[in-house]
Amino acid sequence: MATLKYSRLLGTSLLCGILAGAPATAADLVVIVSARNPVATLRADQVAAIFLGQSVRFPDGTEAVPFDLRVGAPMRDEFYARVTNKTPALMKAHWSKMVFTGRGQPPSELADSAAVRRKVADDPEAIGYIERSALDASVHTVLVVQ
Repeated sequence: MATLKYSRLLGTSLLCGILAGAPATAADLVVIVSARNPVATLRADQVAAIFLGQSVRFPDGTEAVPFDLRVGAPMRDEFYARVTNKTPALMKAHWSKMVFTGRGQPPSELADSAAVRRKVADDPEAIGYIERSALDASVHTVLVVQ
């Protein structure tokens, strides 16, 4: 009995230690637009449609130009997994089909959250995703990625 309690305590302690050192979580990812963009909030399905090339407009009718992080960036993979339910392989297949059929081009890629924030801040039509810690007054959050 005492051994079982010790094992559970040890397991719980190890799990807490692992989680304490875990990388950024989905709560640390936010979808942003320029502070000059009137869009206040977006639903995950609306963001997914924009980033999958299924919609080129915000709900108010203005053009939406998405910006991505580079292929292979862990935050990019997490964003697509959480917002579109697609793996990197499925995203590659999606864009191969879209380009081949002439229905769209993938979003332009930028190096990191700071580059995405700068690009989005400069263009009211732009939309991107960054780490919450990279936010500043030049952009505002339209979706917290869950």
